[in-house]
Amino acid sequence: MKRFFLWAFIAFFGSSLSQAQVFKGMLLGGFNLTQVEGDEVYGFNRLGANVGAGVFLPIDNKWGVSLEALFTQKGAYQGDQYLQYDSLGERVTGSYDLRLDYVEIPVLAHFTDRNRITAGIGFSYSRLIGVTEKEHGKLIETTTVNNGPYSKSDYALLGDLRVKLYPSILLNFRYSYSLSSIRTRDFYNLTGTFLRTREQFNSTLTLRLIWMFNDGGLTLSNVNKANNVTEE
Repeated sequence: MKRFFLWAFIAFFGSSLSQAQVFKGMLLGGFNLTQVEGDEVYGFNRLGANVGAGVFLPIDNKWGVSLEALFTQKGAYQGDQYLQYDSLGERVTGSYDLRLDYVEIPVLAHFTDRNRITAGIGFSYSRLIGVTEKEHGKLIETTTVNNGPYSKSDYALLGDLRVKLYPSILLNFRYSYSLSSIRTRDFYNLTGTFLRTREQFNSTLTLRLIWMFNDGGLTLSNVNKANNVTEE
């Protein structure tokens, strides 16, 4: 899968390098609301950043492809739920705080309707660069980037919707879900009795603003047509 994103990067830029004037630059900024499916903490309660830059290549007036480079924060959050004590006499509250920091590379295909609404679908590869995990208010020191238990790589499927607010400003909604588990975890009750094993997956809602620049109204198809006419 990593090779797929590498080759997508090369193909995306290399195939149209001579048509550099067609590319539209993007600056992206907003936030994520996330949860981790399978952690038995429910709700999109973790707020995190989603910022970066990218390029958009319009194939024609309706179709295009994009590539982004993002810093994105995911995880899960739950406040105190109760006050009890486990078999060792330790205070437990049911609180949970997971923060996962990633560098993410999404690749998407887009379709634009009436030059205002754009729908897209694609994949992303994310690399874990930071993690902190707390249970019952206590830091779990064994949870690190290098030692696990969270996978360093996250592959996700993306659905994307963009609405043009101004000629160069778009409002962007995105949903992503991990294609493979980021962790396998065993769960126990307060007496230490094993309950179940669950696979865990990132589930992310994103709201962003996108600033498009270098938008001269050109597309790859009409530039190619113009070049063909010139050559003839």
